[in-house]
Amino acid sequence: MSFEEEQHLSVSDWLDEKEVEGVDVSQIELPKNMAFDEDPDETIYFKEIRPCSFLCTENHPFSKVERFGHWYYCTGQDKKAGIHSTKMKWRLFTKDKKHALHVAQAHIIE
Repeated sequence: MSFEEEQHLSVSDWLDEKEVEGVDVSQIELPKNMAFDEDPDETIYFKEIRPCSFLCTENHPFSKVERFGHWYYCTGQDKKAGIHSTKMKWRLFTKDKKHALHVAQAHIIE
């Protein structure tokens, strides 16, 4: 698949293509242009730990699950990283909604 063809695919279609190619897409990083060009179909889960002011511009632990077609994109910063940390960022692509929610909640609750 050429670069031009990849640019016209949706996130869901691109992940399907990579899966057919035998790529483990669970930890894949989206191409930069694709990551910013398509909004998710829905946000299923979002939780942030922000004990400081809502005006604080520092990093805070969070977990988020977004749906792109039949794929779920989980991302966040682990609670164990602490407030204002830039470490322990994570991501996961899966087709299993239950698994996506479980992973996202585990990262923010523990």
